[in-house]
Amino acid sequence: MTTSAAVDQAAVQRRTVVVLSIGQILGGIAFGATVSLGALLAADISGDDALSGLATAAVTLGAAMCAIPLARLASRVGRRRALTLGNLFALVGIAVVILAAALRLFPMLLVGIVMIGAGNAGNLQSRFAATDLASPKHRGRDLSVVVWATTIGGVSGPLLLGPGEIVGQAIGMPPQTGSYLFSLVAQLAAFTLYIVALRPDPLLLAQRVARDAAATQASTPAVRDRPAVARYAILAIAGSHVVMASVMAMTPVHLSHMAHSAHAGHASSADVSSLVGVTIALHVAGMYGLSPIFGILADRWGRLQVVLLGQAMLAGALGFAVFANDSAGGVMTALILLGLGWSAATVAGAALLTEASAPELRTRRQGRSDSLMSLCAAAGAVLAGVVLANFQYAGLGVAASVIVLAIVVTAPAGRMRVA
Repeated sequence: MTTSAAVDQAAVQRRTVVVLSIGQILGGIAFGATVSLGALLAADISGDDALSGLATAAVTLGAAMCAIPLARLASRVGRRRALTLGNLFALVGIAVVILAAALRLFPMLLVGIVMIGAGNAGNLQSRFAATDLASPKHRGRDLSVVVWATTIGGVSGPLLLGPGEIVGQAIGMPPQTGSYLFSLVAQLAAFTLYIVALRPDPLLLAQRVARDAAATQASTPAVRDRPAVARYAILAIAGSHVVMASVMAMTPVHLSHMAHSAHAGHASSADVSSLVGVTIALHVAGMYGLSPIFGILADRWGRLQVVLLGQAMLAGALGFAVFANDSAGGVMTALILLGLGWSAATVAGAALLTEASAPELRTRRQGRSDSLMSLCAAAGAVLAGVVLANFQYAGLGVAASVIVLAIVVTAPAGRMRVA
C-alpha cells in the first residue's frame, strides 16, 4: 500500500469515527428511554412486577435475533446498510410500543420492545465498525470513542422522561410514552446520517484494502487466529453484560418500591419518574462516560487487565446492591459502579475479540458475540424479575456475583501469548 493510500485510509477512519459517534448519540436517546420506561410500562400494563423483567428481556432478545443477520449483511454489503436497517427496526418498534400503551396490550408492548432491541443490534455493531480501519495500536481508543458518544444520548434519554410526559400529554400520547417521541426523532436523524455520511463504507474499504494487499503480495504478516482467546473474550463480554442488564433492569422496580415506602404508599408518578430517571442517567453515564479511558488503558496496559478491572468494579457494585440497597444513595452508587465495570469489560473485551480473530472471521465472531451477549442478558432479565420477587434486590446482587467470579476464574484463557 502506498503512503498516500495509507494517509487516505487514516482520514477515512477519522471521518468514520465521527459519523459513528454522532449516530451513537442519537441512538442512545432511544436506548435510554427504553431502559427507563420499559420495565415500568411492563409492570403497569401486565399488573405484575415479576413480569417487569420481560421488557429488558425483550430488548435483548431483539438484539440477539438480529445480531448475526446484521453482521452477515454487513460482511456482504457493508456497515452502512446494516446500520440503517437497524434504525428502521427501531422506528417501527417505537410506534408499536406507543400503540400498545394506548391499547394496554402487553404482548404488543413486548413485540414493539423486541423491534427496538433489533435496532439496538445495529447500535452495538457501531463499536466494531470503528475497528474496521483502525490501526492495532489505536483499536481500543477508536472503539471506546464511539462507545463514549453514547453517553450524551444515553444520559439525556432518561432525563427526558419528565419533559417527554409533558409533551406527550399535550399531544394526547398514552401515559409514560412521551419520551418515545424524542426517540422517534433521534432514530430518523440517525437513519439519515448513516445513509448520507457513512461513505466510503469502512468495512467494504477494509475488505478492499486486504484484497489489494494480498494481490500485491504485501509483506505484512498474517494475523494469527486465537480461537481460545476469542472464546474467553466472548464470555467476558456476555457475562459482564448479563450482570449489568439483570441488575439494571430491576432497579426501576426496586426504586419504585422505595419511593412508595418513603411516601407511605402514596408516591406520585413524578416522584418515581424523577428518582428512576436520575439513577438510570447516572448509570448510563457510568456505562459510557469513561470508556475512552478504558480504551486507552486497554491499548497501553493490556486487554485482559482491563477486563479484570471491570470485574472488580462489578463486584463493588454488587456489594452495594447487597448491603446498601435500602438507600437511594446506595442504589445510585451501585448503578454507577455497575456501568463503569460494564464499560471496562466490554470495551477491552471487544478489542480482545477483534485482535484474537483472523480478518476473515472477525465479522462473524462479532455477530456471534453480540447475539450471545443479548440472549444471555434476555434470560438474565427474566430470571432477575423472579429473583427480585422472591429474594429482593440483595438476592439479585448475590446471584449476579457468581458470573463475575466465573469470568475471573477463567481469565488465564484470555492471555494473548506471543507465538
